[in-house]
Amino acid sequence: MVNVQESLKVKREVLEISSEIMSESGQFLRKAGFIEILPVIISPITDPLNHSVFDASIDYYDGKYSLTKSMIFHKQLAVRVFPKIFTFSPNIRLETEDKKSTGRHLIEFTQLDLEVKGAKRDDILTLIENMFVEVFKDVDEKFGQIIRSMNPHFSIPKIPFERVKYLEAYDEYGPDFETILSKRATEPFWLIDIPIEEREFYDRLDGDGKVLVDMDLIYPYGFGEAISGGEREYEYEKILYRMNLKGNDHETLRWYLDEVKKGIPPSAGCGIGIERLTRFVCNLKHVSEARLFAKLPGTVSI
Repeated sequence: MVNVQESLKVKREVLEISSEIMSESGQFLRKAGFIEILPVIISPITDPLNHSVFDASIDYYDGKYSLTKSMIFHKQLAVRVFPKIFTFSPNIRLETEDKKSTGRHLIEFTQLDLEVKGAKRDDILTLIENMFVEVFKDVDEKFGQIIRSMNPHFSIPKIPFERVKYLEAYDEYGPDFETILSKRATEPFWLIDIPIEEREFYDRLDGDGKVLVDMDLIYPYGFGEAISGGEREYEYEKILYRMNLKGNDHETLRWYLDEVKKGIPPSAGCGIGIERLTRFVCNLKHVSEARLFAKLPGTVSI
């Protein structure tokens, strides 16, 4: 019984910290001129992703809705209305069972999605670095003793974060470079200029035609990927070119392409996994410990 009570106490503490992370993130963004929009749960269009997952769609009359894998397209459309937006977006990605043991994957998770009209990658890097510092200071002030009892490595990140070019890291360390660098690092770092074949069609292609103006944030101590984002393609012909390179079906994304024809602005943004951030702060073994009613790949849960 004591073990059960202790386990529940830890869970309550983790949930309080997670709640504070979301609260402080939202406050930081509002102070920076952002507004919060409501998430999109179902839509005819959603992120095609760069890897296969099981289909999560709903037949509805003569059409079909997909459950949201990410709000990438809706974010691009939203900045036509307001230049700085964010949302806490529930994402459904029915991953295969092999992702169950990574410590980083759930089939249902929450992502802090943000997008800025007219922004460049560097603008988003600076924004996120400053937000992380403020969030970490806030949770340290309110939960520092609890956090340090869980996580002896906890500290306020030092900015600016290091920037590592994908291809240079690959050449030096081989295909497992991200894991190697994450385990060696003691501070978060950016992985930038990711090759075109490694990402979806919507991140903007650099002038060399080989890498994208994008980034991932990587947590230290082996916790791995934290954030993905970058500048977006916004010109119709370039989007079609990129879709053809990736083999994306035009009809599946017809709703998005119709909106692009009307015009969408250049923008940049990113998505931050809330469970992964909570896991990193609290030094948890698996993201399933960072939320109630967690759903692991390959299982059915309440």
